[in-house]
Amino acid sequence: MKNVVPLVLCQCFILILIELLSHSEMVVGDARAKTVKIICGHQREHNTTIYVPNFVATMEDISDQMRNSGYGTAVTGTGPDTNYGLAQCYGDLSLLDCVLCYAEARTVLPQCFPYNGGRIYLDGCFMRAENYSFFGEYLGAGDRAVCGNNTKKNSNFQAAARQAVLSSVHNAPSNKGYARGKIAVSGTANESAYVLADCWRSLNTSSCKACLEKASSSILRCLPWSEGRALFTGCFMRYSDRDFLNKELEDRSSRGNVVVIVVAVVSSVIVLVVGVTVGVYVWKQRYIQKKRRGSNEAKKLAKTLHHSSLNFKYSTLEKATGSFDDTNKLGQGGFGTVYKGVLPDGREIAVKRLYFNNRHRAADFCNEVNIISSVEHKNLVRLLGCSFSGPESLLVYEFLPNKSLDRFIFDKNKGKELTWEKRCEIIIGTAEGLVYLHENSKIRIIHRDIKASNILLDTRLRAKIADFGLARSFQEDKSHISTAIAGTLGYMAPEYLAHGQLTEKADVYSFGIVLLEIVTGRQNNRSKSSEYSDSLVTMAWKHFKSGTTEQLYDPNLSLQDSHNRNIKNEVLRVLHVGLLCTQEVPSLRPTMSMALKMLTNMEEHLPCPSNPPFIDETMELHDTFNDPFYPLNAATSSSTATISYSSFYAR
Repeated sequence: MKNVVPLVLCQCFILILIELLSHSEMVVGDARAKTVKIICGHQREHNTTIYVPNFVATMEDISDQMRNSGYGTAVTGTGPDTNYGLAQCYGDLSLLDCVLCYAEARTVLPQCFPYNGGRIYLDGCFMRAENYSFFGEYLGAGDRAVCGNNTKKNSNFQAAARQAVLSSVHNAPSNKGYARGKIAVSGTANESAYVLADCWRSLNTSSCKACLEKASSSILRCLPWSEGRALFTGCFMRYSDRDFLNKELEDRSSRGNVVVIVVAVVSSVIVLVVGVTVGVYVWKQRYIQKKRRGSNEAKKLAKTLHHSSLNFKYSTLEKATGSFDDTNKLGQGGFGTVYKGVLPDGREIAVKRLYFNNRHRAADFCNEVNIISSVEHKNLVRLLGCSFSGPESLLVYEFLPNKSLDRFIFDKNKGKELTWEKRCEIIIGTAEGLVYLHENSKIRIIHRDIKASNILLDTRLRAKIADFGLARSFQEDKSHISTAIAGTLGYMAPEYLAHGQLTEKADVYSFGIVLLEIVTGRQNNRSKSSEYSDSLVTMAWKHFKSGTTEQLYDPNLSLQDSHNRNIKNEVLRVLHVGLLCTQEVPSLRPTMSMALKMLTNMEEHLPCPSNPPFIDETMELHDTFNDPFYPLNAATSSSTATISYSSFYAR
C-alpha cells in the first residue's frame, strides 16, 4: 500500500506534464556563448598581487548581479590597482542563458592577464574590465565591425537588412537601449533579415543613440555579406540572414497567451500539491533510512575513534584551552584559529579550531587525519589527533613555543635573534621538509600554502612546516580565493593562480618567495612606500640584474663572521636560488630536491635565472655584474652563466 500511493501520484504528475506540454509551445533558449572578439589592453597591471584579487572580487560581485538582472557593474580596490568591471547580456537572453554566457566570458577574459584591461564580445553577452572608470564611454579607437564571409546576398536582402538595422537604431534608445527586429525579404517566401541592437545600461539615451548610429554605419558596410556584427565601446549590433534571436513570449497571439497562462497556473497548482505530497513521502522514507544508516556509521566511527590514539574528547580540549580564551590564541590561518592548550598530564598542545565543520564527512576526514599523522619528519609539525565529538571540528598539534618565522624576520627587534647561521638552518630545514612531502613514498603531498607564517620554530629555532595536508583535506571547501584554489596571495605561483594548474612547482615558487623574505626581512608586496611599490620578486630581480643586491639585505644581518667566512657570498647565493625558484616558467624552476642540493652543495653551479612573472621580457641579464661579491664567469653566456661560491655550510 505504501508503494501504491507514490506510484499513483507519479502517474498523475506525468499526465499533468503531458497535458501542459500539449497546450503550449516549448521555448528553447540559446546562451550564444561563442566568443566573437577579445580585445586586450596594452598596459601591464601595476601590482599583480593586488590586481588579481581585485579582478576576482569584481567578477564575483558582477556574477551576483547578472543572476538577478542580466547586467552588473563593480569597483574593487583603490589607486592604480582599482578594478572596474561591467558585464551585460543582450536583451533576448533569459537569466539562465545569461548566467551561462557570463560564465564563459569570465573564463576567457583572464587571457588578457597580465595586462590590466580587456573586453570580450560574445554573441550573447559583453564583459569589460579596466583600471579606470569607463562606464560612460560609448566610442573608442578600437571600435570595429566584424563581417561574415559565408555568402553574398542579393539586393532584396540588403534592403531588408538595412531597414532592420536603421529601425533598431531608432527604437533602441527609447527602449532601455535594446531592440530586435525581423524584416521579410521581398520576393522570397520564407527569408528574412534579423537584427539585434544593445547599448550598455551605463549609458544615457543620447550616448546610446550616438553609439548605435556609429555602429550601424559601420555594420552596413558588411553588406552584401550575409552577416555582420558591430563591436563598439558602448554597444553591440548584429544582423544576419539566420534567425539567431531567442524566442519571446510576446511573439505569440494574445489568445495563445491566455490559454497557456491559464493552463500553466492551474497545472502548477496541481503539480505543487502533488509535488509536496511526493516530497513529504520521499523525505520521510529517506530520513528513516538516513537515520538508520547514519546511526550505524556514527557508531562505527565513534568506536573507531574511541580505540584510536588520534581521538580527543571535545570537552578535554575545550578545558585545555580555557574555553578557547583569547589570551590563549596563538594565531590565525587560512583554515582556522590556533589556541594554546595544556592537557591534564601537563603536555602543551596547539588546538586548531576549524572554520569548516567537516562532521558531515567525518569518516573521510578522520581517514585523512590518520594518513597525515603517519607522515613523520623532523621538519614537519606533528599532528597529534582530532576531535569530532563536539559542536565543531578540532585538530591537535604539537606545541612550538617560538610560534612562526614571520614573527622574527618581519620584526625589527626580534629579527636580530635570527643570525645568518640560524636563517640558513631554517632554510635547509624547510627545504628538507618539502622534499619529504613531495617525494614521500606513502603519500605525495603538495602543501599549497608555503609562507613564513606556516613555518614554525621550535625551542632551538629549527623549522617545522605546519598545515601540510590541510589544503589537500579542504580542497572541496572554501579557500582564500575560490573553491578551486587554496593559498595566500603573494605566495601563489602564477600558473596556479591564473589557471589552477597545481604541481610541486607551485610549492617551489612559494619556497622561493620565503627565501627572498628571509634574505631581505621584507614581506612580499606589503611595503606601502613608493620606493617599494614593486613586489619583492620584482625588486630582487632588478637588483640582481644591476648587481646591487646588497641594498636589499636585511639590516639585522651581520655580514661579517668570527670565522672570516664571506657571508655576503652566501646571502647572494640564497637570493639567487630564490630567483631560480620564482621563475615564470614552471619547467625552469628546480625541484625541491634540486633546490636543496643548490643550497647545500657549494660546488653546484647555478644557472642564470630567467625573468620572474610579470617582468618585461626585454629586460635581459648580462654576462657581467657590478657586484664585487658576485664572481660570475664572464666567458659564459647569460643563459648558462654559472657562479662559484665559497663554502656555504663549512661549520
